[in-house]
Amino acid sequence: QVQLVESGGGSVQAGGSLRLSCAASGRTFSRNAMGWFRQAPGKEREFVAAISWNGGITTYVDAVKGRFTISRDNAKNAVYLQMNSLKPEDTAVYYCAAPGSYYYTPTKESEYDYWGQGTQVTVSS
Repeated sequence: QVQLVESGGGSVQAGGSLRLSCAASGRTFSRNAMGWFRQAPGKEREFVAAISWNGGITTYVDAVKGRFTISRDNAKNAVYLQMNSLKPEDTAVYYCAAPGSYYYTPTKESEYDYWGQGTQVTVSS
């Protein structure tokens, strides 16, 4: 059974930092892209960042460019999201996701087959 388990969420003040981790089990994703999405209260889930299978290509939504960094460790079957200069509008449940077959950086929910349960990030002003 494939599982993606996020950790590292929490509450911080604006300007602070958090590092989210996502550990995969049940299959290896070393040949697949991986991504992060988020869903704020009352809003649809949105793409945040994605990383190619070898880490060579990363893609971000404009709202987080320059503040968030996605990375991965294929030896650990894990992906990370370093979030700096956090803003109240970054408050959301953050989800780790993996596609079944994409090598590069898909940005649509429909392109992802596996999802974690989410971790809450709350940024106060």
